Amino acid sequence: MCSKVKSTLFVILSFIFVTGCSDKKQLKKDKEEKSKPNVILVITDDQGYGDLGVHGNKIIKTPNIDSFYTESAHLTNFHVGPTCAPTRSGLMTGRYANSTGVWHTVGGWSLLRENEKTLADMFTEAGYKTGGFGKWHLGDNYPFRPEDRGFQETVMHGGGGVQQTPDYWNNTYFNDTYFHNGKPEKYEGYCTDVFFDEAIKFIQTNKDKPFFCYLAPNAPHGPYNVPTSYYDLYKDLDDSILADTQKRFYGMITNIDDNFGKLRAKLKELEIADNTILIFMTDNGTSAGYKNKNGKVTGFNSGMRGTKGSEFDGGHRVPFFIYWKDGEISTSKDINTLTAQIDILPTLAELCGIALPKDHLALNGKSIVPILMGKDTLQNRMLVTDSQRIQNPEKWKKSAVMQANWRLVNGKELYNIENDQGQENDIASKNPQKVDAMKAFYEEWWTEVSKDFNEEIYFQIGSKKENPITLTAHDVHGPETMQPWNQIQIREGKSGAGYWSVNIVEDGNYKVSLRRYPIESNLAINVTTPKISIADVPGLEKEIPAGKNLEYTKANITFENQITTETSIEEGDTSAVFNVSLKAGKTKLSANFIDAQNQPNVAYYVYIKKI
Repeated sequence: MCSKVKSTLFVILSFIFVTGCSDKKQLKKDKEEKSKPNVILVITDDQGYGDLGVHGNKIIKTPNIDSFYTESAHLTNFHVGPTCAPTRSGLMTGRYANSTGVWHTVGGWSLLRENEKTLADMFTEAGYKTGGFGKWHLGDNYPFRPEDRGFQETVMHGGGGVQQTPDYWNNTYFNDTYFHNGKPEKYEGYCTDVFFDEAIKFIQTNKDKPFFCYLAPNAPHGPYNVPTSYYDLYKDLDDSILADTQKRFYGMITNIDDNFGKLRAKLKELEIADNTILIFMTDNGTSAGYKNKNGKVTGFNSGMRGTKGSEFDGGHRVPFFIYWKDGEISTSKDINTLTAQIDILPTLAELCGIALPKDHLALNGKSIVPILMGKDTLQNRMLVTDSQRIQNPEKWKKSAVMQANWRLVNGKELYNIENDQGQENDIASKNPQKVDAMKAFYEEWWTEVSKDFNEEIYFQIGSKKENPITLTAHDVHGPETMQPWNQIQIREGKSGAGYWSVNIVEDGNYKVSLRRYPIESNLAINVTTPKISIADVPGLEKEIPAGKNLEYTKANITFENQITTETSIEEGDTSAVFNVSLKAGKTKLSANFIDAQNQPNVAYYVYIKKI
């Protein structure tokens, strides 16, 4: 055989050998990836511990979630923040919410700090496909958006809920426009149905790869808009059993339950149910499921004290059910160990055999895998939850230090829920040593979480990642009174005041446009918008009022230590426009409209573009 032939044969055989080895490595990698469990985390909004049939509620209809309970492990002493955004920041990062910059739901303190890493970052780095559907509530601008924080596919509303200030104008829960990978897109159907349907599409597309699906419907958060068929399930109940708002609230939950059943059926149809970690949880105590007005009780709260926003258990103890058949978590089991949403990130990392996100900050949560496997390794831990919802957090404000069944509330009152679930009997004076120990833990916790309280979080102005940028009154730093955070308040002309913390990315010329209504509305500054009636949109809780004409005459802006300027408003103007030259750096932006009586009001919508 000539040397040329030998050489050619050697090359061919080498290619076959290398290609074969490469194919084997790829097959091995594909097999390993495919064997990793999928993860679906369903977190509902404002649904409390007592808003499920399986927890003793005799009225509500939740057969699918109740059935799921019979196949899953349940954390019966599981806690979150008493409100939405703080819970989600802790869930996403495995860290205390106050450390992440998220201790409010509005006012510039619902933005997840840039240096925090998320569940989605973790799964993306591990080769998972990641999708988020529904509610984010950790920032609507770069670099806070879900697509900036590890999510590859998203369909989400703006702000903390459908119909809030950053959400698309005139959304009603029905046939709305949501943000698909950050871009507005029209969807047909009820909001919860849409978010579940989009999640299922994502799952179908990625069924042959490991995926992480974050399914966070905004329901049953108010306004309590619900398809008529679901309201009808409860409408004939006497008002002494359920008030009208509660009937709507329960209807929204039953709709979630139907969608949860549809999700489970699809997982079985796709033959991926057994190797999918499926979690059901909620983000805080009930917002409408329990009312006690002048001793008249309607609804159900599992015997707990407090509802959404409360430092008592009813504000932050929530359901948590987890199922993974291939991981031998598929039998009904109560786990009474104290746990919290900050434990979920390290737990999923261990269950999936993946690393924590790169550059992750110090975790506050602990993996509960040993507990799921029957070993109580966290028996004596302490945890803290609180509800600040102010610009500058205050020590001990609406706080609960927890250890097993012990609760130190506001640093003063001590309860043991083992025999006092309603937290009615303060036993602090009888247990001074326990009080001292729990207060000492809080002091250490406060020292840790308060380190960055004075470090404001800045919107990036002029970034190539988002130009133009939209700022809304939802995120204004201002007086402790709530800013105009929803579109009803925008229509009614609610007063606001304050500033946005902004970072001018680079020197340049910028166009700043102030609007009374968002750009997609195409409405003039001084106009009376029509109401949206119940007849027009069946399922609305109440009519959406007409927009009030505030009769503005002027507008002004101030970039602190850079420029202050004013312009007049003419009839028919849709915006007040300023062309300004700005220097790079961090500053504060104030933007206001001024009426004929010379009274200022915050500009609800501000658009800034680097020219």
